[in-house]
Amino acid sequence: QVQLVESGGGLVQAGGSLRLSCAASGRTVSSYAMGWFRQAPGKERECVSAITLSGGRTYYRDSVKGRLIISRDNGKNTMYLQMNSLKPEDTAVYYCAAKKVANWDRTLYTRDSGYDYWGQGTQVTVSS
Repeated sequence: QVQLVESGGGLVQAGGSLRLSCAASGRTVSSYAMGWFRQAPGKERECVSAITLSGGRTYYRDSVKGRLIISRDNGKNTMYLQMNSLKPEDTAVYYCAAKKVANWDRTLYTRDSGYDYWGQGTQVTVSS
């Protein structure tokens, strides 16, 4: 089993930047595909970005393309989400998630039902 802990959220003005981190413990994340999700009040949870276990392929939802960058450091058991040019509509609780996959798996998992493990979430608030 793997435990995930997000950090790096906070309050930022529109146009600002934040860097979220997702630290894993219990198992090495090198066997896991991973993703970032967010949920705003009154809305469904949505996939913001996803990354394959090797980091060779990435996914971004259209509304964040060009502003967010997902990355992972398997040696540090950590995934990151660099968030630039933030907008008020980015305000949400951000969650990281992990899915155990085979080492040949290059799938990008973008549905929350596909993930096995979740962090507790970190709040991101963007003021206008």
